[in-house]
Amino acid sequence: MWRLNKVRHKAGRPDDSLDQLRLKRRQHDRALRQARRDRQLVSKRLLLNEDEEQPDVMDTSPGEQDVVGLLHKLQHSGPEKEAHLKALSKALRDPSAQLTFIKQENSMHLLVGLLTGSNAQCRLQAVRCLHELSHSPHTTMALACLPATPYLLTYLSGQSTKFTELCLYTLGNICPDNEAVREKLLAQGIIPALAGCMESQRHNLAVVEAVGFTLSQLLQTKDAAEKIIPMVLASSLPSHLLSVLTPDPKFGLGPAIECAWCLHYLTCSTKDNNTELLARGALSHCSSLLVSLGDAVAEGNKDEGMELLVCPLLRCVGNLLSSCPVKDMITQVGDVHLVVSLCALVQAYLHTRPGLARETVWVLNNLTAHSNEFCSALLTFNMIPGLIQLLPFSRGINTMILRILANVAHKKKEFCVELARLGLLPALGATLKMADQEVVTLSLDVLFMLVVSGSQVAEEFVRQGGLSLLEALQYNGEGEMRRRATYLLEQHLLTH
Repeated sequence: MWRLNKVRHKAGRPDDSLDQLRLKRRQHDRALRQARRDRQLVSKRLLLNEDEEQPDVMDTSPGEQDVVGLLHKLQHSGPEKEAHLKALSKALRDPSAQLTFIKQENSMHLLVGLLTGSNAQCRLQAVRCLHELSHSPHTTMALACLPATPYLLTYLSGQSTKFTELCLYTLGNICPDNEAVREKLLAQGIIPALAGCMESQRHNLAVVEAVGFTLSQLLQTKDAAEKIIPMVLASSLPSHLLSVLTPDPKFGLGPAIECAWCLHYLTCSTKDNNTELLARGALSHCSSLLVSLGDAVAEGNKDEGMELLVCPLLRCVGNLLSSCPVKDMITQVGDVHLVVSLCALVQAYLHTRPGLARETVWVLNNLTAHSNEFCSALLTFNMIPGLIQLLPFSRGINTMILRILANVAHKKKEFCVELARLGLLPALGATLKMADQEVVTLSLDVLFMLVVSGSQVAEEFVRQGGLSLLEALQYNGEGEMRRRATYLLEQHLLTH
């Protein structure tokens, strides 16, 4: 269906070496996205040169002298400038060479001059040099690149795809390192420039992915909520991000993943931003795509990298649901089948990615917390038995499942009777024996709602030996568990 491995523009060198580097590039990009998923980290991205010939051993470890010599040649050469720039971009892969370069007098002035010159190939090689510098581990490099940023932003409106990508990834690499750089980029109009680039290049998915990366770097910075997000929401970018969410079967998941992360950073900032995004249909878009992904997983399609799209979509939907007025929830989500898709995703990632399964049940909790329709859908589509089977799982999954079951039980007495019929009482008998105090306390809450819903449910729990479980908690439990167990026994069960 969808594949992550169509990122053709992120590799370098021909034949077998090219294929190996492409594979490494995909794995590296995936690792960066994984780190961002787990810890919301900013991450630098390096585009390798596809046109580069297989290098000699001597070319792979350039030293500081190479940079000094190449700068001297660039200051005096004529037709050979393109070749010297190409050699310089290779040399600048060495972190020590990067520091040597920026310490040379007029080095950046020379590079900017070549970037803005009339020779298209020299411009391409100059931006390649800047891109290598932007990928540096040295934080001082962002400030050093600042003289080039007005031209990088200007070039987003034209040039070749490769050139535009290099400009975008260079900007994305330097913006997280330095507040002064971000201030300058904002003043120079990076937000409208990204919006314009997304608009003009909306059919060029390699560029769209690069825009998403650069924007996500900005949105993760510490001053994003105050200075950047309001500008983004006032632009056309949210609408463009939403339009890219559906993956392209031929290109792959990359652009959708980047745009979904941008939306996630927007939704987790403030509730007011969510109101704006809700008005733009963000909840409907993200929910619809989750339904499609859940259906694909249910049919056995778990393409590599799909979880990297599922994760930000889940966070978007969960955050948007928490801001959505209860009366508008069913309209905003649009399809009660979302609960079926979420249950399919839980089952798909339960063993391989339990953290993702936990986030999925968190969204299911947000769906059912205030909505009779979604609680009813869990019963209608027979999702409850599958959820009950998840109660033995730890890592926060069982506690969230208990909250979902409590949401359902809280809505109607009829729902409580149905939950008991579907086998929840013996399952609660098992969770009441667990060592996790939160699990036991939540189990008592759910049990209370079931028991007070009708005498038949209470009698069934007693027949199943429930009294001895509560008595054990009454005498051996602590604090809230003991109080709840005592109340259940004395007020509702000892008469049966």
